[in-house]
Amino acid sequence: MPPEDDHRITVHLDKLLAERGLTLTELAERVGVTIVNLSILKNGRARAIRFSTLSALCRELDCQPGDLLHYDSLDSPDSPD
Repeated sequence: MPPEDDHRITVHLDKLLAERGLTLTELAERVGVTIVNLSILKNGRARAIRFSTLSALCRELDCQPGDLLHYDSLDSPDSPD
């Protein structure tokens, strides 16, 4: 099993915010999550996300979870290994 900090999940929050013309502050207020926690998620340092938070983000960003999160497999041509 790989170390916990070696996850392969990429978060596309920056892209979705830019596409929707929102700031991190505006999104934090809308979903009821602190800016610090959203920043941790945005920068790929989050270790977990609650389904309620993921649902709120998808609701406010009008997206699906797959638009926000992406799994990079070891077999992927874009894989850093």
